[in-house]
Amino acid sequence: MTDTSIESSKHFSKSELACKCCGEVQMDMDFMDRLELLRISYDRPMKVSSAYRCPDHNAEVSKTGKGGPHTTGRAIDIAVMGREVYDLLKMATVEGFTGIGIKQNGPHDNRFIHLDDLPPIKDRPRPWVWSY
Repeated sequence: MTDTSIESSKHFSKSELACKCCGEVQMDMDFMDRLELLRISYDRPMKVSSAYRCPDHNAEVSKTGKGGPHTTGRAIDIAVMGREVYDLLKMATVEGFTGIGIKQNGPHDNRFIHLDDLPPIKDRPRPWVWSY
């Protein structure tokens, strides 16, 4: 996704989608279209805790190293908890998200769900749900 399309996103700003270490933004256009549809269905703000990550930043914060869904621009972590998690998860499966990671333990401000729409490949079946 180009910077222009990110700036024109109705519900997500370029700054909240940017890598936290370098400010780079390389979100996939199809992913952003899917995310916008989810946001419209959800009909509530979605606080982004992490979206695009450059390979170096991803290696610092994720077990997936310099690869992983966030480095492709096809993943996002949404800060959410309680009943809202249930509502968002139902809608995410309808909108075609194929990777769902759930972290709902620990301090409330560290709880989130991960959403991605990666296709299945060898040794990575999809859809897939996991917990952190």
